[in-house]
Amino acid sequence: TASSRKSALHAVMYGRFVSRKISRIRWRPEPASALQPPESIATGSWDAEQNKVCLWEAYGSDNTETEHLFVEDPELKCEINHDGDVMDLQFLDQERIVTASSTGSVNLFQHHLNSETLTHSRHWDRIHYHLNTSAPCTSLVCSYPDIVTVGEDGRINHLLADLKKPVRTIDNADSSSLNAITFLRTTEILTVNSIGQLKIWDFRQPGDKPLQIFSFTDERVPLHCVDRHPSQQHIVGTGGQDGTLCIWDIRQGSVPISVLDAHSAEMWEIHFHPSNPDHVFTCSEDGTLWHWNASVVNSEKSSYLQGNRSFVLNNSKVDLNQSVSSAWVASDITKGKVDAKNLLSDYSLSVNSLDVVGEHLVCGTDAEAIYITRNLQV
Repeated sequence: TASSRKSALHAVMYGRFVSRKISRIRWRPEPASALQPPESIATGSWDAEQNKVCLWEAYGSDNTETEHLFVEDPELKCEINHDGDVMDLQFLDQERIVTASSTGSVNLFQHHLNSETLTHSRHWDRIHYHLNTSAPCTSLVCSYPDIVTVGEDGRINHLLADLKKPVRTIDNADSSSLNAITFLRTTEILTVNSIGQLKIWDFRQPGDKPLQIFSFTDERVPLHCVDRHPSQQHIVGTGGQDGTLCIWDIRQGSVPISVLDAHSAEMWEIHFHPSNPDHVFTCSEDGTLWHWNASVVNSEKSSYLQGNRSFVLNNSKVDLNQSVSSAWVASDITKGKVDAKNLLSDYSLSVNSLDVVGEHLVCGTDAEAIYITRNLQV
């Protein structure tokens, strides 16, 4: 029934006041052998006289049926001042955090577990810049030892964690702002920009030209976020200025295979669930955090729609004769039929960032709070 489908997507979100606007939030990666749920959270702030990078300890709560929105603050383990707004934040490994700054710089921080302190490990100063001024570094992606950054200057920098200077810079990668980046493969990255384009780059290739360029419409709606399917590199999700969620199969031509009317304002982040990628999570300036579930439609071959917003599909053709196992390119999804649930109802301020591991989801907001759930149904 529709009600059972709705309850299956229900998760209780706990709000925790942290006294700063959160621009980025990430679970600290646990070792592969770890059986316990994630407990450490890294946050970056923005729009403050002194922004900070913080590490918190967030323990699971047993009272999952409570209606209380705010519970005790997570324990602040350590913090360090950050020059400029934190535009992006990623873990390089369990002990090191990389941040992108609105000053155009990139920072590497070391977490010292014994003393519970954060220290500067490396600083790449203003590697994103215009002619006479710095340009914000908007996004980065890392896979040790590689760190790749993009910025409003249209520049791409390839860094190595142990080297002081970039090993490669593509100065004229884009004439507009590059807003987000993800790895496709070890040597291939995908960027999105402010005129609605996706571009694929191969660092094995010389020159400053992308391998491929994709775009949705002639309207050139700015794209703000991108994520790659964790096991099928040809499946990519994007979101942007108009709040639309687009699913792309980059083998299938230059337009998205599904276009879902997701948010009423800018979409700031999109994440495929790392181990159950039939589930996607998006957050927005409109104060919503959507859980998209393609597995229900794919398994039941149902024809219903659920959620509070309408769904719109473009008319692009998909060759379903190809061997495709992802639910996101199944026929029902490309017709716009997908379950959706807002996990943050009755909320108004921007949800800027989210992260998900297993049944554990965390998000950061402009309300100076983080929200946590540990009972996701995925």
